[in-house]
Amino acid sequence: MTRLNLNTTDIIKGVLSFLFFTALFLSCESNATPENSSQKIDASEIAVQGEMTAELTAPPKVPKPIGSRAATKLIVDMEILEKEEEMTDGVTYVYWTFGGSVPGSFIRTRIGDEVEFTLKNHPDNKLPHNIDLHAVTGPGGGATSSFVAPGHQTTFSFKALNPGLYVYHCATAPVGMHIANGMYGLILVEPAGGLPEVDREYYVMQGDFYTKGENGEQGLQAFDMKKAVDEDADYVVFNGKVGSLTGDNAITAEVGETVRLFVGNGGPNLVSSFHVIGEIFDKVNVEGGDMINKDVQTTLVPAGGSAIVEFKVDVPGTFILVDHSIFRAFNKGALGMLTVSGPENASVYSGKQQEGIYQPEGGTIQEMPDEGLVNKSPTKALTLTEKMKLGKTVYDKTCLACHQPTGRGITAAFPPLAKSDYLNEDVDRAIGVVVNGKSGEITVNGEKYNNIMPKQVLSDREVASVMTYIYNSWENNKTEVSESDVARVRNSH
Repeated sequence: MTRLNLNTTDIIKGVLSFLFFTALFLSCESNATPENSSQKIDASEIAVQGEMTAELTAPPKVPKPIGSRAATKLIVDMEILEKEEEMTDGVTYVYWTFGGSVPGSFIRTRIGDEVEFTLKNHPDNKLPHNIDLHAVTGPGGGATSSFVAPGHQTTFSFKALNPGLYVYHCATAPVGMHIANGMYGLILVEPAGGLPEVDREYYVMQGDFYTKGENGEQGLQAFDMKKAVDEDADYVVFNGKVGSLTGDNAITAEVGETVRLFVGNGGPNLVSSFHVIGEIFDKVNVEGGDMINKDVQTTLVPAGGSAIVEFKVDVPGTFILVDHSIFRAFNKGALGMLTVSGPENASVYSGKQQEGIYQPEGGTIQEMPDEGLVNKSPTKALTLTEKMKLGKTVYDKTCLACHQPTGRGITAAFPPLAKSDYLNEDVDRAIGVVVNGKSGEITVNGEKYNNIMPKQVLSDREVASVMTYIYNSWENNKTEVSESDVARVRNSH
């Protein structure tokens, strides 16, 4: 057995080395700033340095990240505007807005900031308003200090004490009415040092709307208080309107990038089941706070609440944002698109991609064939131009998903309407398919299709218009279908 011989000098050297490195470690710990350490800090004691004007953005854009900047005095200047805008094709609504958009301007701040908030009520507005920011610690979230009449402004300040993603909204009575008309938005309070960097960030906020007319009813629509109290929404949408994030308005990314969505729900009534079809959230900040869930398919966003979701996009294509209370998505408007471009990755996903899957279907009620129908039509006849305009609106909401924007259909699934021999040979038969539905095999342009066409719960006017639109598009035979034609076919069934 080998004996270990340690003299007194070796022992002393060892002890001194241990004490030195221990002291050095403790010194480093004590010199760490409270903001950059993991210990809980009192944000009210964070000193501010200088001042700056906040960058405010309309959805889906967000302001630049705060990065590593120190806490500062942040000047927020926001104007309330009441304005008529489009809800969907042919339908307008008078929105009450923070900053001119629904949702309102995105505000980006950091823990420890002293926020000086000026709220202006445009002189052309009709009503007083205020603002309740869920990020504020104080009476009413600022609402008690921000009540402002048209043509006036008010200023108050608050300290950003808690990091997270927070909703703000109007809290003037009746509170529900003000929120239902679009008065909500998001304020992000970043932690010291900021959020981790990602490639893309977007602002998405859901809201439910209640109109006097039914979904798709044309013209300027007024707010319906009874429907709101009954929670019977006509529209459930992202970013204030149907189609705000589809087509040319879709948000974008490149393959390999990480996307961060700041998701809010203004309500006033409905909880959102937020989901991106074809993606899995790598990380979710639950309810906008610091609790993180990983590998999440769908996350709940309560009315007056939020979530931060992140995911890497691995393959190209169109990824559909929805409220997975699914009729809200395809029939009431809570549907958006993320368009991802870049190289294919067959190791992750392979297969033929068919355009037109997961498209909005609109508010038209569809039923299986041979069921009862209630029909109402106005009495004044439409001109051909008016029929074409209404027909396109009905087509886009009712037919586009299956038969495609150019009427070409989907191979082996839905027959083409463009240059269709089936349509052009027998107009009454075509009308009958729309009003009564159709099941069983048919042959169109030499190809067999065996599917079910649900009957469409449309008025005679709507059927006449959409059929006229189809017959006068895509090299069909230019037939103009009248409301009396539709009534005759309907009554003969």
